[in-house]
Amino acid sequence: MDHLFLNVLNVVLPVLICAGIGYALAAIKAPFDNKVIGGIVSRVGYPTLIISHLSTTKIAVGTFLDVMTAAALAITGFGVLGFLVLKTMRLPVRAFLTPLMHGNVGNIGLPIALLALGDAGMAYTMGFVVVVLISIFTVGMWIPAGEFSPRKLVTSPIIYAVILSLILMASGSSLPQPLAKSFDILGGLSIPLMLLTLGHTLATLRIKSLGRAVLLTVLHLVMAIAIASALVWVFGFTGAERGAVILCCLMPSSVATYLFIDQHVPEYGPDVAGFILVSTLATIIVLPVALSYWI
Repeated sequence: MDHLFLNVLNVVLPVLICAGIGYALAAIKAPFDNKVIGGIVSRVGYPTLIISHLSTTKIAVGTFLDVMTAAALAITGFGVLGFLVLKTMRLPVRAFLTPLMHGNVGNIGLPIALLALGDAGMAYTMGFVVVVLISIFTVGMWIPAGEFSPRKLVTSPIIYAVILSLILMASGSSLPQPLAKSFDILGGLSIPLMLLTLGHTLATLRIKSLGRAVLLTVLHLVMAIAIASALVWVFGFTGAERGAVILCCLMPSSVATYLFIDQHVPEYGPDVAGFILVSTLATIIVLPVALSYWI
């Protein structure tokens, strides 16, 4: 049991320390531009990380596509169940649905997957991350804004990074060495920058209704367990891909969704921020338990 606890601690603690440094930067009011760093990660860091990691990690293309399909089904499941929960609680769908639908699979999921599941687990997690990111920057914008705009989907570098990675994986090809090394360096920026940004953003959130935030966090966790169990059973996932899917479903609400809520329905910003903050803090308990007894 002591050995198991130590292994879990070795996985979770580095993530908490990195996010904690970001939190400390906000506390001392050090210069830190979330939008600039977020743009670097989404336009440069994520695409190069995806290409460099997927093109060199030996995983089955079919299974990778299954994980991407599972991610789309997970988002749909969270959306349907979340809609029912919000209608029952009489909360506005425009404000609360996208935070319930999208987990923080990038900032927290990727580093945890790398530490707990290795390169293969991280590669499968990337499949999940890609789908969630596409959904956040399309559906996650459309619902709060109340309008449909496909432009973000077409112009996202992540889409083209995935397509190139799948071509390389299917053909067994690799990038020229200088390009591969460059992508390794640029992709290496992503995880530390994401964790610093997560900590910095959490430091700026303020809880308005703690009781509602706790209730939504509990309901979100129940949905996550049900959806993860169903996906693992339906697809017959085992090994690293099983761990990746369960891990991604258990992620707290994505901080990125808050940006669109604050922009389009700002009157509910503090309520949504409370849910995001409480669900993130809950991972301190949820992840060690899941890593010890389920993943």
